[in-house]
Amino acid sequence: MSDAASRLARRGRGVAAGLLLDRALGEPPDAWHPVAWFGSTMGRVERATYADRRAAGARYALAGAGLGALAGAVLTPLGPAGLATAVGVASAGRMLRHTSTQIEALLTAGDLEGARERLPWLVGRDPSGLDEAGVSAAVVESLAENTVDAVVAPAFWGLVAGAPGVLVHRAVNTMDAMVGHRSPRYARFGTVAARADDVMAWVPARLLAGLVALDTGLGAGFRRPGPRQPSARSVLATVRQDAPAHPSPNAGVAESAVAAALGVELGGPLVYAGHLEDRPTLGSGPRPGPADIARARRLVDRVEGALVVAGVALWVANRGRASTRRPR
Repeated sequence: MSDAASRLARRGRGVAAGLLLDRALGEPPDAWHPVAWFGSTMGRVERATYADRRAAGARYALAGAGLGALAGAVLTPLGPAGLATAVGVASAGRMLRHTSTQIEALLTAGDLEGARERLPWLVGRDPSGLDEAGVSAAVVESLAENTVDAVVAPAFWGLVAGAPGVLVHRAVNTMDAMVGHRSPRYARFGTVAARADDVMAWVPARLLAGLVALDTGLGAGFRRPGPRQPSARSVLATVRQDAPAHPSPNAGVAESAVAAALGVELGGPLVYAGHLEDRPTLGSGPRPGPADIARARRLVDRVEGALVVAGVALWVANRGRASTRRPR
């Protein structure tokens, strides 16, 4: 049994435990949330270091990534428990599902204004002009994109690099949310944080698309065949066709995979940070409604479940190999 296999098995156990920890406990209050502490710290770092230059933004991003790596290094000696803590802190699958359920309930009750007021908990776009389909599409897109950032990426980086990898990604993703958007203030300062987030989410976004395709293919065995029934092949074909036109190299992959799996159309024009963005459409079919929010939520929940099963399977398989090689 190699050290690498043993290490991967321990990380698989830690990742699975961390995802389950988030499912059980969810997000702590902001006053006690390490990610909120990090955001406050980086706000102070920004005020001290800001300049309208990429070099200043690079120093800011390196400082934040260093803090994430340091926190991960502190947790590493705790083994799987430390990794589980890191993944639990960095994950937000329960919050995504809970908030999407609230918005779905408001839409189902006919309270469009209430749904619009709740939407900024998930997305940064202006909700004031959105109709029911627009709100539903925004929620489905958020479930897809944020499952990459807050579920798949923590699991992936936990397996690849342990607690430091998880918390460096969480740091980079948080900095991207703070300074990575295109605005006069952050057009240059936020470039490094935004690009680093793109790099760290590149594999997780494609892993999500693969898991969505796998889930869709498995589900096809329980459906009656039809001309427009999604399949694993159609999900991957939609990703290849539609994702490249999206301005984000990762969000387009996640959103087009979910759009294809649900048989709906996502994307299109939106207002973000006060600017109209003419984004491409993703997938084909009708615009989503409240029922599609529930379908998307179940889909990403199954994706998270698959990651938990994979982590446990790595651990169990390694224990099986160890027992067969143990002297009798």
